[in-house]
Amino acid sequence: MARFDSRTLTLMIVGIVINFVGGKLIATLKLPLYLDSIGTVLTGVLAGPVPGALTGILNNLLLGVLDSPTWIPFAITAAAIGVLAGYFGAHGWMKSPARVALAGLSTGVVAAFISAPIATIVFGGVTGGGTDALVAFFRSSGLGLWQSVIGQGIVSDPLDKLITYLVVFGILQTLPRQQVLQFPQGEKVVD
Repeated sequence: MARFDSRTLTLMIVGIVINFVGGKLIATLKLPLYLDSIGTVLTGVLAGPVPGALTGILNNLLLGVLDSPTWIPFAITAAAIGVLAGYFGAHGWMKSPARVALAGLSTGVVAAFISAPIATIVFGGVTGGGTDALVAFFRSSGLGLWQSVIGQGIVSDPLDKLITYLVVFGILQTLPRQQVLQFPQGEKVVD
């Protein structure tokens, strides 16, 4: 069971802020990525699956209220990302760049398959983000809506989560070892 001490709760808040800044930057640039789960992955890796999932869920709910309701249904995806990050952190995957990359790509594939039905059923495949251009491209090439949304997810999500995990790996490499060790899964993240 995760420890919800003041460090973990503070990390969750910092994670939400990181998610917001990364997501808003990419949304402003209309890139076919998200980079809105760096804080979720960082929290999951350091504090475990439950704090990671809660960070993702709270981030999406907060953005749904403050920014756009389109964020709210994707809280399910954000929770899965946090759970996977917690799993990879708990099992020592954040110590090796190759394993970090594989964790990111794996998380991206899972996120794509969770998000596709949400984007298709709730939003008709168009969510207002930079990834809509990919959906439009696939649709114009003759694919159906469902196939276009899955195609967009398979292109965007693994790349997005690969970058996300590599950014988190970089953050972990720059933090002092003693600081990382203060978190519930810290000893599993650093050598």
